[in-house]
Amino acid sequence: MRVSPVAYVCDTLEEVLVRARESAEVTHNHREGIKGAQATAAAIFLARSGWEKSDIKAYIEREFSYNLSQRLEDIRPKYEFDVTCQGTVPPAIIAFLEAEDFEDAIRNAISLGGDADTLACITGSVAEAYYGGVPEHIASETLDRLDEPLRKVVHQFREKFVLSRLRSNRNPAMT
Repeated sequence: MRVSPVAYVCDTLEEVLVRARESAEVTHNHREGIKGAQATAAAIFLARSGWEKSDIKAYIEREFSYNLSQRLEDIRPKYEFDVTCQGTVPPAIIAFLEAEDFEDAIRNAISLGGDADTLACITGSVAEAYYGGVPEHIASETLDRLDEPLRKVVHQFREKFVLSRLRSNRNPAMT
């Protein structure tokens, strides 16, 4: 859930995968943790690069051996709190894949229960990249809750890396 900046600071998918590995090794020094970070960063990078959902799904399934063919309606009844990447990353990506917009993606992720904040972070990161940003009413409410130094860091990062690299079909109502 902490790997999303990698997908914006890197210029190639290959670099994203290397940097995602490096960022994950600090806290998830296990092959599954590293795989989860790489899959998440790759999904974000592909989403911000204009890939369609079906192509993102196919890439993640092929390269990381995650089954993304399940439906949320089938996952939801039996989903439990799961701190593993293999139990969190695929449902989070599926929540994005089934969404119609950013807010729907977040609602999908949270509806699973379990480790909802992690699910929402992963899903939201991919959705932000795919849908061209976070809706203004959500972004402003969230930023207002941060203290000034942290809000400044977020603003500077977004100005330098995110805004210029979001999907070209940005919705003007998004930040």
